[in-house]
Amino acid sequence: MPAAARIAIGAVAGALAGAAMYKFVGCRTGACPLTGNLYIAMFIWALVGVMAAGVK
Repeated sequence: MPAAARIAIGAVAGALAGAAMYKFVGCRTGACPLTGNLYIAMFIWALVGVMAAGVK
């Protein structure tokens, strides 16, 4: 599998994981930096997915 495809799949999987964290764990007060905002959670977890996909 090409490296670009692997990284893209990792980013999508991470973003979905971030959305799941926001939905199921979440933060009622909005003070939690990783789960208080859907877009931030998706971005951070997409970065984690990219880093995990980049490991050989």
